[in-house]
Amino acid sequence: MGSVSVNKLHLSFGDVEVLKDLDLNVEQGEFLVLLGSSGCGKSTLLNCIAGLLDITDGQIFIKERNVTWEQPRDRGIGMVFQSYALYPQMTVEGNLAFGLKNAGVPRDEISKRVARAAEILHIGPLLKRKPAQLSGGQRQRVAIGRALVRDVDVFLFDEPLSNLDAKLRAELRVEIKRLHQKLEDTTMIYVTHDQIEAMTLADRIAIMRAGAIQQLGDPHTIYNKPVNKYVAGFVGSPSINFIGGTLEQGSEPVFVAGSTKIGLERYAFSGAGPTQGKATFGIRPEHVFMDKGAEDQPFRAEVEVEVIEPMGADTLVWSRLDGNELRFRVDGQTHVKKGDRRWIGFDPARASIFDGQTEMRL
Repeated sequence: MGSVSVNKLHLSFGDVEVLKDLDLNVEQGEFLVLLGSSGCGKSTLLNCIAGLLDITDGQIFIKERNVTWEQPRDRGIGMVFQSYALYPQMTVEGNLAFGLKNAGVPRDEISKRVARAAEILHIGPLLKRKPAQLSGGQRQRVAIGRALVRDVDVFLFDEPLSNLDAKLRAELRVEIKRLHQKLEDTTMIYVTHDQIEAMTLADRIAIMRAGAIQQLGDPHTIYNKPVNKYVAGFVGSPSINFIGGTLEQGSEPVFVAGSTKIGLERYAFSGAGPTQGKATFGIRPEHVFMDKGAEDQPFRAEVEVEVIEPMGADTLVWSRLDGNELRFRVDGQTHVKKGDRRWIGFDPARASIFDGQTEMRL
């Protein structure tokens, strides 16, 4: 049993099932990210672990202790919310110390914990300021510090960066990663709908949809071997290219989309192997190469450039392959314009193929 274990957790609001027989095991010291779109149940699951929602069925263990019906204050957790929820009349130091004072922690111990949290989060110079005198990023650091002073084994983060602008999100993302590295034995569960946050922070990611976990794995596996079409389409920016067609068997399996035939002798099928019938071929934009980069690729085709999106370091090019939209990246210095005819190529070994009916990876 890990640091946090959720067994057959079920939650319903009346006739509406929100979480369905959900199992999750988070190891000691792990940084686990719950990732999904709005309404998928990720924040609800976090609130169940925190004790803020009473579950319908199942059990929750923290450090091998059954906390299913315990109060949040007794679960040994620290929680950071989307809103900072700081006391405006108190200084930063007062906000950090408030919970400890209410818990009857000795004054010397409070000072020690506040100083340690301030050092870790680089907010020492801010201790005498009030929240109104702080930036959004500084306020969120204080909110994290308020959880940190509790000296708990499990931290729960509920979309803590969503109220910040892009630059501050990037900066605080690094700070949270550094915090986890410093507190290497502390377990962290982090909720977000931002895939960049998930990929950069997580040891493992749980992709959620409609109250269930679609795939649980490390970022590399989630990205390169998505378990189904939903996960493949949700993770990645720009999103993966999907091409509808059929799988055909011969001496080697072949994917056919209109007049396009893609040999799959290099593709590693999972499970029982290839089956004939409708299928979807997925290839990520960064795995499609143009011009000289396409020359050595197992599959090549000529396409027409339809739209160009300059993105600085690289350029996103939109085209079509047998009627299907095909996006690919080129270096930002590459000269390409609308109407160009260019050769593209890719290696089917880097693709993901999904069953046309179940949408599971083949």
